[in-house]
Amino acid sequence: MKTINPKDVSIAQFHSYLLGAVAPRPIAFASTVDKEGNVNLSPFSFFNVFGTNPPVLVFSPSRRVRDNTTKHSLDNVLEVPEVVINMVSFCMVEQMSLASTEYEKGVNEFVKSGFSEASSILVKPPRVKEAPVAFECKVLQVLPIGEGGGSANLVICEVLLAHISEQILDEKDQINPFKLDAVARMGGDWYCRAHGEALFEIAKPIRNKGIGVDNIPPYIRNSTVLTGNNLGRLGNCEQIPEAVEVEAYSGNHVIQEMKIRFKNDRESFDFHLHEYAKQVLESGDVITAWKILLQEKE
Repeated sequence: MKTINPKDVSIAQFHSYLLGAVAPRPIAFASTVDKEGNVNLSPFSFFNVFGTNPPVLVFSPSRRVRDNTTKHSLDNVLEVPEVVINMVSFCMVEQMSLASTEYEKGVNEFVKSGFSEASSILVKPPRVKEAPVAFECKVLQVLPIGEGGGSANLVICEVLLAHISEQILDEKDQINPFKLDAVARMGGDWYCRAHGEALFEIAKPIRNKGIGVDNIPPYIRNSTVLTGNNLGRLGNCEQIPEAVEVEAYSGNHVIQEMKIRFKNDRESFDFHLHEYAKQVLESGDVITAWKILLQEKE
């Protein structure tokens, strides 16, 4: 493990470590205006949601590492404390990247990147018509942290209105992540697409209190087959199946075949039992996986 003190390397070097490690990061595609009404559009990956009552988004147009200059988006929100934060889908990513070009002040990145301006309702900056979601925001506070190159400027925004394309909603009126097809920022020139096999579900442990990995029997917990993720899923169960349930499952044809095949080889039986349980567990059937694993103690 390499240990790095930020004070022992250049700002640019540690900047690259931060952006490479803290990833993927959502992208705030921020449209702003200056006091003359000139429009600016620029993406920022130092961004996230921080509350819902009131709804708060925060992004940071940090000072440039190379020369300590500030970005037009920061200058604009200090002059006109309003912003539209547009979300970026995969079909927009190349145009969004083009908008990050450091054009001169007064140049409209909507025009340069080929996006369409859509009038906002409650704020002056326009929103990106092509964006699947756009949040009209008022700026509550701009919090500078440091004065040197790379220093953060936290733009704390309250969402006044949300515009959501009906095309990304499911039958429950919720945003479908597959339809959103969001992109996120990685380090260097890398991006991440939240689509296809990159998306997966994990049941949140908020409606139940799992037994925890510490209460998994040692002969399962110390498995050479099961991963930390597998153990985490097992530990999210509220209780282990009763002995009568485990006994009833022992008649499963796969278990019976293993018992016959590895009658005189307990080590191989345990290994293949864990392989089978892992397959069932990763398919989402946690209770059955438990019943399989508990055959081992018989």
